Amino acid sequence: MALGIGFIGLGIMGNRMLTNMSVHGGFDLIAAWDPNEIARSAAQKTYPSLTVFESVEEIIRHPDVDVVYIASPPASHRDYALAAADAGKAVFCEKPLGIDVEQSRELVAAFEQKNILNAVNYPLANSQAADLMKADIDAGKLGKITSVDVRLHFAPWPRDWQQDATWLSQRAEGGFVREVGSHFIYLTERLLGTAELLNTCAIYPEDDISCETNVQAQLACDNVPVSFHASAGGVGPDVVEFTVWGEKKSYRLTMWDQLYSTTGEEWKRELSEIDDARQHGYMRGLDNLIAWNEGKECSIASFADALSVQEKVEAILSGEF
Repeated sequence: MALGIGFIGLGIMGNRMLTNMSVHGGFDLIAAWDPNEIARSAAQKTYPSLTVFESVEEIIRHPDVDVVYIASPPASHRDYALAAADAGKAVFCEKPLGIDVEQSRELVAAFEQKNILNAVNYPLANSQAADLMKADIDAGKLGKITSVDVRLHFAPWPRDWQQDATWLSQRAEGGFVREVGSHFIYLTERLLGTAELLNTCAIYPEDDISCETNVQAQLACDNVPVSFHASAGGVGPDVVEFTVWGEKKSYRLTMWDQLYSTTGEEWKRELSEIDDARQHGYMRGLDNLIAWNEGKECSIASFADALSVQEKVEAILSGEF
């Protein structure tokens, strides 16, 4: 039986999820809402079977909605998630879980108390590249892990395809550490366990509104040093690079889904048999979502996983840890 989904938010991520769920075939696109009338009208036109409402409450109360998918800006996640939990609905939320750590801790506790299914959309939870790295690390194929490097750069920020989401350029809810860096802090913890923040330096513009422009932080996972460097500005292609250095073998993940390995010589491409790694990852993620809802084994990220990431992200940005 297909899983009934109610969509809160019809921006970039909401529309991407609509597209991929319609391709997958295991989901019923039941209902949707967005504060923007143009976004609502566009979704209704593209997906005629989707009922587009004018309030969040109608999404949450809809009897055919099994899972409430939240793809709104981060500050709204908590209230929408709690409302869904009060209605007994499972929640699948975009990251970050929130921007206020104490509120997110309360949110995690509320879902645990109510025993309501919860998950956060970290694609690297579903990536075959991430699965391969984890399997080899757990099997000892990399030998001793000596360090991890995370290197990100964006020119411009927000990226061209995100320009309509103006909140991404503002420090209140946006910034590239929350939006992109959180994925790789999640991946670090998935591969190596809970990270501890050791030091951080975040540089901001002189105004009180704009998000960070340069961030350097040092973390550690059970004595494995993790170097995090993220910046924006200038001209040139984006840099998205995650490297695990091992004494026997090292892995490098670039641009989200291009995995390379080395045993001392040049980097060798892994998983080259996958024609479209990005789309492959989307479908694996939706398979995971169905397994999650059915109580089967899956690697989907929970609210608790996302809270652990959020704690590091907010400490990196504030310098308070």
